[in-house]
Amino acid sequence: MKTTPLSRPALLLSALLMLPAAAQQPAAPAPAAATQAPPPALSELPWEAPALQPFTATYQAFYKGKEAGDAVMTVTHTGGAQWRVDMQVIGRRGFASVLGLNLEQSTVFENRGGQYVPLSQSTVRKGLFLGKKVTGTYDWQAGTARWQGDLKKERTQPIPLQPGDQSALLLNLALMRDARPGQSLHYRYVDVGRVRQHDYQAAAETENVAVGELSYNALRVHRTNGGNDETILWIANGVPTPVRILQREDGEDRIDLRLIEYQGV
Repeated sequence: MKTTPLSRPALLLSALLMLPAAAQQPAAPAPAAATQAPPPALSELPWEAPALQPFTATYQAFYKGKEAGDAVMTVTHTGGAQWRVDMQVIGRRGFASVLGLNLEQSTVFENRGGQYVPLSQSTVRKGLFLGKKVTGTYDWQAGTARWQGDLKKERTQPIPLQPGDQSALLLNLALMRDARPGQSLHYRYVDVGRVRQHDYQAAAETENVAVGELSYNALRVHRTNGGNDETILWIANGVPTPVRILQREDGEDRIDLRLIEYQGV
């Protein structure tokens, strides 16, 4: 296991990337012979989709533009074709925890030839005045998914599955796998007793994205059919997780996760 610091040494983890891809600004090269060609510019590098790999990423969480806590995303290889992805958002400041920012989600899935197939899902939401727990199973042999727990009755009914169905967390990994400059992406979201179509559009070119004291050369990917609910991700070339995830409602920022640290193999 190696740790790649990307910001201040006081931070325990640092930006969800390996250092060469994450910093996006190479260190000053050592003096070279006059005949040595300069390194290629970032814009000249081919786009490289990240391979599925274990990692732990730490994000700084903002709620409505104000710092509100932390988030940790973890991908674990549990053996054979089976993997697990977890996301924990912890509201530590202001009214974030009261408003239900504390959230834990996980999905167990299989990597079947590059396709991510969900097997089970759980969501736990905590707050001063609320607490909800929901678990779900994707039964591919029976061809249905079903959830139980703190849900409305209509959302506990079985949902017919289709090839390619994704959970909320798997959508993040699928976007990392599939996004290319200028490409349109389409997924069927099946999670917590609901089915939704998620369509995304990747920008034609990468852009500079500031996250804290760092700047990344990243591809902007946004959901095109969310109505008043917007989801935008920024993906750095060859990196296994988004450097920023932004959720907006009615044109205003709601939850904003900004990568600050990464630990991987």
